[in-house]
Amino acid sequence: MRYFFLAYLMIALIVVGIFGFRGQKFAKPPVRIFPDMDEQDKVRAQKPDSFFADGHGSRLPITQTQPRGFNPQGEKIIGGIPEYEFGGQTGYYYTGQMGDYYGNGMPEELNLTEESAGELIRRGQERFNIYCAVCHGPSGNGEGITASFGVPVNTNVNAKLNAHAPGAYPDGRMFNTITNGMGRMSGYGYNIPVRDRWAIISYVHTLQAAKASATPAK
Repeated sequence: MRYFFLAYLMIALIVVGIFGFRGQKFAKPPVRIFPDMDEQDKVRAQKPDSFFADGHGSRLPITQTQPRGFNPQGEKIIGGIPEYEFGGQTGYYYTGQMGDYYGNGMPEELNLTEESAGELIRRGQERFNIYCAVCHGPSGNGEGITASFGVPVNTNVNAKLNAHAPGAYPDGRMFNTITNGMGRMSGYGYNIPVRDRWAIISYVHTLQAAKASATPAK
């Protein structure tokens, strides 16, 4: 009989949880068994905060920084980078797409030569190590430092993103993923200029080529 009442109580709680009290308003916050990230330590705009010595929550911008969207009238440069380099334009260079499809290869706007191609790859290595290696690993094998903190293994750019591998990404799709994100990865369109995104893609290809050359032929 005891188990009957326990089962009855559980069923009643489930029914109430699913159908009951919906649409009603309460003065106090609801009971949350799994609060997740609902309550966070954060600075609220225009509010005092005892964390800082002056007691003010709002902080002045870091010296010599320029928030996007607040340029002086007529200026189109952000930290030496043209504003349009963060997107908002059309064409393969800015979107990675050719019509309704993702393109492949480096865009003509890069004006690549034998010398500038090497510079682009070196720039891509620098940007990759800053933005990508923490998750994808310095060698692109998907085992970055975040894996040590319980984050599931990330995409192996030497395999899935290899444009010549079956079912892999063309360059335009990789560009779109960097820009807008995918799955657990957030987009970097607001952080990485367009040219640097292509630089990262060029460096990823060098990682893929290095991996392929190191893999014994079967």
